[in-house]
Amino acid sequence: MALRLVEGRVLAQRRVPAAAAAGAAAAAPAAVSFPGPKPLVVRWRAARPARAAAAAAGSGFSSSSLSRAGSVAEKEGFKVSSVPTKPYDGQKTGTSGLRKKVKVFQQENYLANWIQALFNSLPTEDYEDGVLVLGGDGRYFNREAAQIIIKIAAGNGVAKILVGRDGFMSTPAVSAVIRKQKANGGFIMSASHNPGGPEYDWGIKISEVKVAEIPDVDLSQVGVVNYGNFTVEVVDPVTDYLELLESVFDFELIRSLLSRSDFRFIFDAMHAITGAYAKPIFVDRLGADKGCILNGVPLEDFGHGHPDPNLTYAKELVDIMLAENAPDLGAASDGDGDRNMILGRQFFVTPSDSVAVIGANAQAAIPYFRDGCKGLARSMPTSGALDRVAAKLNLPFFEVPTGWKFFGNLMDAGKLSVCGEESFGTGSDHIREKDGIWAVLAWLSILAYRNKDKKLGEKLVSVSDVVKEHWSVYGRNFFSRYDYEECESEGANKMMDHLRKIAAESKPGDKYGSYSLKFVDDFTYTDPVDGSVASKQGIRFVFTDGSRVIFRLSGTGSAGATVRIYVEQYELDVAKHDMDAQAALKPLIGLQLLHHLDTVLSYFLSVVLPTMTSWACFRFGAVHIKTERVHRQRETHCDHIKDVQP
Repeated sequence: MALRLVEGRVLAQRRVPAAAAAGAAAAAPAAVSFPGPKPLVVRWRAARPARAAAAAAGSGFSSSSLSRAGSVAEKEGFKVSSVPTKPYDGQKTGTSGLRKKVKVFQQENYLANWIQALFNSLPTEDYEDGVLVLGGDGRYFNREAAQIIIKIAAGNGVAKILVGRDGFMSTPAVSAVIRKQKANGGFIMSASHNPGGPEYDWGIKISEVKVAEIPDVDLSQVGVVNYGNFTVEVVDPVTDYLELLESVFDFELIRSLLSRSDFRFIFDAMHAITGAYAKPIFVDRLGADKGCILNGVPLEDFGHGHPDPNLTYAKELVDIMLAENAPDLGAASDGDGDRNMILGRQFFVTPSDSVAVIGANAQAAIPYFRDGCKGLARSMPTSGALDRVAAKLNLPFFEVPTGWKFFGNLMDAGKLSVCGEESFGTGSDHIREKDGIWAVLAWLSILAYRNKDKKLGEKLVSVSDVVKEHWSVYGRNFFSRYDYEECESEGANKMMDHLRKIAAESKPGDKYGSYSLKFVDDFTYTDPVDGSVASKQGIRFVFTDGSRVIFRLSGTGSAGATVRIYVEQYELDVAKHDMDAQAALKPLIGLQLLHHLDTVLSYFLSVVLPTMTSWACFRFGAVHIKTERVHRQRETHCDHIKDVQP
């Protein structure tokens, strides 16, 4: 489970206290300070699979366990009970919220503690008599969680909850509804791209618990239910979001492309939340063939799949797009609908290239940007492809730490229009979340604009044509990311400290093979809007030709830490743009710096690694640490589809 604060007027220019009220031992959610009024989003996130079975049904979060205590207050039309509880350790949140296994969240009042701590940590005027939005990705445990949240919200004085039908609402749609309905904030029940089901983790992305004694709400029917002065309105999860998208894109232009007999499109919803949006948007509104939707029914366990839109987990889509007679455009989105993957016929678009291409074509192809972009931004580990677009278009550019909240500050200040992350997240300032369907519509818009004058029988401009033309103008950034998952946190931190010592002893001009060091640092970001400082965000070795090697810890999993290594090679020579990514990156991967890392990882993490030469071509295999836990190194962000084929 994960809970993090994404955007909210209840947090305007203030930070939530480090510890929750009412004696809870767990830390309260880390807040994001914003310069002015805007809504709050609290999101649930899940993590990797829990190998143990889920706790017995009815434990912890049942309505009965939340209403055992006597009434302490009488609201208009219902009673509010004070439920005794106990503190839990380990509820401190990170950038992506609190991630735990399902059985952890099924402990008595574990979820309720966290929600109550949130209300305790905020001034009552920020939510009392206010409106909150509630939605999620349809995964296992969301139905039960929704009832708990509704009752705690009512018990704490919230006037109205807007909840998606069946509890469905994608992360981008929650942001859209908050802004359209001028709600105080919202809850997003989501595990993003992580698996779902009773044996997997669940999360919520944001003493005693105040619980309203009201019946469970029927979430299957759109309509309004009143309990005294508390209202629950079940809404269609698509309507407001679709209306917003229609104001961003030229839907008639996109329809003209999708209606062509010589253009084929396929969208993989991965049995996740965008399945609820795909037909209303792509088929009903834009006229695509109904057969274009793959895995379009949202399921609590995502059809036993892993709803992460990359070359590994979206294998069914990848196989279709690799075929000789593949569709012209393939796309996928993740569990909660905020990530995306873009594919052309036998061609994979890296997330770094995708946001760069969108940024370069936005003004011409997307009406929302007809007056030009305010600025462009990427997360620090994302390749520098977007930097070159900003420079050529003379646009403000920002390099921020990993975490969408940093983009949000810039958007609220009117400094940013288009942004993205190498982890398959792309978006704009139409909302304050990354947005998978928005990215797909952006690509459809670019292709529709480029082909609007093409007659039947003429060769269409393809996805690969668009990207290769982009490379010819801006150069190509070859890029790969390597993940070492479930490392012991203590050893991972010691490894980073060791790398910081190497960085401190390095100086500009140092030679690493044929590469000359421009600078090395531990990335620190000072927010240009509120002046807040984020330090120790990743160690960067940046070379004079624009190539980079980056080392970063990610603590967004449910167990231990993940060591991420990013390798990027810039190439301006068009004759080399069709090189295999690993061939292009081989000189960087062969550096003594990375050979040294082999020893460092083995020493601090007890990891038995392949040699660095074989590491360049390592594929989703397994290496083992002394505890005999499987410790996976995954190459998930290669530049070519063929790089990850069995």
